[in-house]
Amino acid sequence: MPATDYQASFLGRISIRRNQVIAMDGNHEQELQDLELFSKHVSERFAELLSSPDDVPFDALLSISWLRKLLDFFLCCEAEFKGILMMGNDPSQISKPPLDRLIPEFLDRSVKALDVCNAVTNGLESVRHYQKLAEIVVSALEQKPIGDGQSRRAKKALTSLISAMNVDDKECSAAKATERSWSFSRRGVSSKDRVPEHFRSVSNHVAKNWSAAKQIQAMTNNLVPPRGAEGSGLASPVYTMSVIMVFVMWALVAAIPCQERNGLSAIHFPAPKQLNWAQSITGLHEKIGEEWKKKEKKGTAGLLDEMQKMEKLGNILMDFTDSFQFHGDITDQKAEEAAAHAAELAEPCRRMEEGLLPLQMQIREVFHRIVKTRTELLNALDQVGKSSPPLL
Repeated sequence: MPATDYQASFLGRISIRRNQVIAMDGNHEQELQDLELFSKHVSERFAELLSSPDDVPFDALLSISWLRKLLDFFLCCEAEFKGILMMGNDPSQISKPPLDRLIPEFLDRSVKALDVCNAVTNGLESVRHYQKLAEIVVSALEQKPIGDGQSRRAKKALTSLISAMNVDDKECSAAKATERSWSFSRRGVSSKDRVPEHFRSVSNHVAKNWSAAKQIQAMTNNLVPPRGAEGSGLASPVYTMSVIMVFVMWALVAAIPCQERNGLSAIHFPAPKQLNWAQSITGLHEKIGEEWKKKEKKGTAGLLDEMQKMEKLGNILMDFTDSFQFHGDITDQKAEEAAAHAAELAEPCRRMEEGLLPLQMQIREVFHRIVKTRTELLNALDQVGKSSPPLL
């Protein structure tokens, strides 16, 4: 069943329960079933992501289409999570232990996630720049016959492309950042604050001393699995959604150029084996982490599958243009090989052309969904506070 069908069915189930008058024991039993179903949906969605075949370009790990699927799953999980937490339950529950502690922590993570969404959106502009450079290379080398002018044009674009894709995180971001910088968390937005209206867009730059790795590391603070009786209550979905949020932000930062990512592979979050979704998320974390370790030492713009292919083919074609410039002429076989590699390079360019804008729109949707849920939770906390009897 598609993720959206799961979501509609699940939320309909909770909505019906909310409008029913049933005994307290029955309500608790129904809540346990909802929690189990939510956990099952999370497990199935991330198992699908883990099983994506690497030999199928459109579904390869950290490809544009894979990231879009990840964000789609995040939105579905987030909708179900909010349904469990706020539909069919006494609103006062979120102000009682352990939620009186867990909800503010969740809200703080949400603020940090907004920063990451903005940083990743800025990083997509770098990806578009790589795409334009690669398209120049393709255009130059698809000419027949390849002359000195085409070779020089391709070499100039390749030099810029390879240099840009291997630039240090700090240098790359500092060149693009402006003094009109922001950071929700750096501005002191606490779990009790609302995000101002003029910050509700994904268009500003991050501060020059902002670190994506440190931001995500901060999101893992106090992220511990519920213990004992808490594991069968609402603390469980709060923990599950927190892990999903951290993982999604971590994967986006690993894939797309972001500022200051040193130590990204060292970020871990606990996922006890008894949780049915833990194996899939842990497996994805390990696969992506291993790839990041390989690339981190050499310097990389990111693990986005299309960028990886672009870099590999760019280096091959750079050797070709170097040879052309040195020898002044090339054999027909070499020209055919270059044309074939240029055609291969056109494929990730095409996937970027088709997928980057929808990906950016999904990140924007995630951003605004986080803001909306955060606001609703804050409103619920306010209502509970106003309805509580005054202390004597």
